[in-house]
Amino acid sequence: GQTVTAFWHSVRHAEPLAVGLNCALGAALMRPYIQELAKAAPDTFISCYPNAGLPNPMSDTGFDETPDVTSRLLHEFAAEGLVNIVGGCCGTTPEHIAAIAQSVALVGGRKLQRGVFYAETA
Repeated sequence: GQTVTAFWHSVRHAEPLAVGLNCALGAALMRPYIQELAKAAPDTFISCYPNAGLPNPMSDTGFDETPDVTSRLLHEFAAEGLVNIVGGCCGTTPEHIAAIAQSVALVGGRKLQRGVFYAETA
């Protein structure tokens, strides 16, 4: 493994349209990594596709984050200018995706600071 910043430095030469994080964690635990990536990569779009929390065999769905929790957190990420592309991975349901879509519908995308795709977001 490597840090988020080290990962970005290893791929930025390719000038990717987007880079992001998915799976492994729920949105609550993914926040510091998304914050680090948004800071390290000011010139590309950022995606975030968290699980519905960490796996929990005691939960009815197998995961702890409800659609309301996941959508609220992803709305916060978007409102803070951390992400451009959001969705869900393991444990998310159509209800999660609908709630996420509704929560970010009126939030503008993350503005790029420079780079190949800067003009599209300026």
